Amino acid sequence: MDLQPSIPLPTLVWLFDIDGTLLLTEGAGREAMAAAVKERYGVADDLRSIAFAGRTDPLIVTDIATKHGLPLDDPAENAAFWPLVHAHMRRVMDPPRGGLLPGVPALLDAVDAEPSWLSALLTGNQVEMAHIKLGAFGVRERFAFGAFGDEAVDRNALAILAVERAWELTGLPANRCIVVGDTEHDIACARAAGAHAVAVATGGSSRDMLAAHAPDLLLDSLADPARLLAWARTL
Repeated sequence: MDLQPSIPLPTLVWLFDIDGTLLLTEGAGREAMAAAVKERYGVADDLRSIAFAGRTDPLIVTDIATKHGLPLDDPAENAAFWPLVHAHMRRVMDPPRGGLLPGVPALLDAVDAEPSWLSALLTGNQVEMAHIKLGAFGVRERFAFGAFGDEAVDRNALAILAVERAWELTGLPANRCIVVGDTEHDIACARAAGAHAVAVATGGSSRDMLAAHAPDLLLDSLADPARLLAWARTL
């Protein structure tokens, strides 16, 4: 990202989760991983026993490997496996299924309209998986940078990486970053990184589950982003 002198320096960085926060793909990622496991190892498993929500792709794959005794801890084997996942993900998402959640386009437009606000990603998705999902709904280019699941297995470490990257790019400290996510893992990683936590009950966790983790702001959805935007302007 090239911050030109004529553009106001950012004062706030938004770090968006993808699945259950910005969009839904109706289980496309799970289906793509299951297809890749079957293609490479001959193992038929719909992976419904594996937890996906709020977790990084490498951690999910570790769970799959442990369950079936697969050699995915070997770097060469792992490197061969992921292109299969990507190929199946592109197939599953052509034509796209699911969609952006209500209010997301308006929220991204509102953040873009604030000269000193910056949209970025904090996602457990591997880079290519994130790009396939975002690209399917035309929002891939809406984010200045990101921290992705293939950069850290642990989501807290990933959030720390995201705020460090925000600092490197903008000079803003962690308390000028807002993590927006749909699970308790998003709240926890925001706390670990020293960022603000916004929880939205549109994905893997109910409102009550999210409330138990005391986010800075809890929303039923992003359908009307006015409350979120007003809150952000008070920071």
